Amino acid sequence: MSACLAAGATATAAAQPEYPHTFPPDQNQVPQLPSEPWLYDQLPILTPSEDPWYSDPPNLADYAPGDIVRSREVQTRVLGIPFPVSTRQLLFRSENVHGEPIVTATSVITPGIPWQGSARPVVSFQEAIDSTSSSCNPSYTLQTGTMKESALVIYWLMQGFAINVPDFDGKFNTFNTYDEGKMVLDSLRAMKNDNSLGLTDSGIALYGYSGGGSGSIRAAELRQSYAPDVRLLGTAIGGTPGDLVGIAKYASEPQPGLAGTSNFTMWLGFASLAREYPDVFKPEEFLTPEGQGLLADFQNRCYATIALEGVYRPISEYFQPGKSLETSPEVLKVLSDNSLGKHIPDTPVLWWHGFWDELIPPSTVLPTVQSYWDRGADLRFYTVPVPEHITNAVTGWPPAVAWTSALLRGLGPGPKFKADYQLLPEGFPGR
Repeated sequence: MSACLAAGATATAAAQPEYPHTFPPDQNQVPQLPSEPWLYDQLPILTPSEDPWYSDPPNLADYAPGDIVRSREVQTRVLGIPFPVSTRQLLFRSENVHGEPIVTATSVITPGIPWQGSARPVVSFQEAIDSTSSSCNPSYTLQTGTMKESALVIYWLMQGFAINVPDFDGKFNTFNTYDEGKMVLDSLRAMKNDNSLGLTDSGIALYGYSGGGSGSIRAAELRQSYAPDVRLLGTAIGGTPGDLVGIAKYASEPQPGLAGTSNFTMWLGFASLAREYPDVFKPEEFLTPEGQGLLADFQNRCYATIALEGVYRPISEYFQPGKSLETSPEVLKVLSDNSLGKHIPDTPVLWWHGFWDELIPPSTVLPTVQSYWDRGADLRFYTVPVPEHITNAVTGWPPAVAWTSALLRGLGPGPKFKADYQLLPEGFPGR
């Protein structure tokens, strides 16, 4: 078996675009890594790119947003072990950032715990997908047992709540764009449209951290105008950028210490946005041949190896002479158009952020929070006095579970507050 894996890895590496394996001494020295989709190709479950279940119907334009194209029952696994829940997957119609029809999938998980007195409440759990391959989406990783946040879902399932887990980045894996919110909302419409689930009248809470927070809060912003039929009770998010222009500039440049790990997010962002905005994000115009090779290698990966290969490799050092974000008004417009705050959620929000986050600086979050507050959002915001992005995913999760559970049981959201304390001096990296 090990010999087969080694041979497969060699073949995969040979097929991938080549780029130099020596970098400046102050940059990441990790060589080209095998991609996670290569591992998934070894499993008996078909990946989305190979599975005809994910195919577009020939008459896609005839479907309304949230209409179900097809459905199926699948086995959910946690850490590879079959988990005793009912999981129904729905392929449904949504739309991309340009308003064009697309299909994507959601997985609706129902525990074997009876629920009486009302429709069973639902938590729509948006995982931090942050990938460039559809095999990293939760509709697939739930089946293989490799969904990285699956253990977090259990605490809602134990209470008898159903869980909706959408592929809110689509088959094409977008990143921090407003169509993420549309895909979340249309996944909930599809869930409501499947009468066999018994969730048509359910109250719904959204949860997501980091990339998952992006899809969740964009859904909350768009609900009133795009999907007023979705009965949303509240949204809990954390670790999510508000200002994409600010985060792009920060992640593009060399940063000291742990803050330099943020560099991978711009490689991911460029790779993903080039799919939705090919006329704006043009690798051949922006990047050197070395940079184009790196970007090509990032086109079919999950978050783990994108992060490992992209940290401490600032994309600005691979721009062609005279090129930068500031010299491209088209790029800045796309980032600005997809920054948060274009709409204000009409339902309660709980939002937290680390007072020092090396990936998402508070400076790219606090102005958006202030805008929400000034414009009357039903907001509860606080900063956590603990450093580091992943650590703050853990610190904010228990309050988010408690708050969303209370909403789903009919309690109020509690008073509004804005506690954006800043404990670091000016100039601190990632402040």
